[in-house]
Amino acid sequence: MINGKLIKVCGLCHGDDIREIEQMGVDLTGFIFYPKSPRCICTLPDYLPHTAKRVGVFVNQDRETLQMFADRFGLHYFQLHGKESPNYCRALQSAGGKIIKAFSVATPKDLEVVQSYEGACDYFLFDTKTELPGGSGKKFDWSILRSYTGQTPFLLSGGIDPYSAQSLSEFDHPHLAGYDINSRFEIRPGKKDTERIRFFLDGLKGDYHPQLEIKNE
Repeated sequence: MINGKLIKVCGLCHGDDIREIEQMGVDLTGFIFYPKSPRCICTLPDYLPHTAKRVGVFVNQDRETLQMFADRFGLHYFQLHGKESPNYCRALQSAGGKIIKAFSVATPKDLEVVQSYEGACDYFLFDTKTELPGGSGKKFDWSILRSYTGQTPFLLSGGIDPYSAQSLSEFDHPHLAGYDINSRFEIRPGKKDTERIRFFLDGLKGDYHPQLEIKNE
């Protein structure tokens, strides 16, 4: 945790990235099992985290598929980005799963559905509303979340980049649990730029640097 907030890095594919990012002290590492994602990972990397919790990201996939990847990757959380119902989430919880349910946000109206998931999830994740689920690199208006009055803690995602630490420090909510970063910290889809991540984490700690060298391939 940094300043009491969880840090999740999603879309991991490469063992060397996973090892280095875990050593930075992140709390949650995300592995995407949605076949249409450019960050989809179906085979085991040569390193899996030992201390950071492992989160599997799924979109409208059946419970058998979730369990297969949970067993293979030793998942601690299921992160659901589709139209999974509250009953679906409760069934996973009853079987011992921990649930992060993602919701796409563009207007306050998008938060109306969230209430029916109270008690069925361990965390919510609020992300930018786009055609595809997650990974857009686009930011939504965080002030919309002031209208969220539920009790489930949430992770903030969508368009967070290496220079977002200052604006994140200015946004707060009683149930903000942490931040989920992904596409703005990559050289290419699935290949993380660990220096961007380190720069961002330093910024959250208040150690601001004047500039960051962006790597490209």
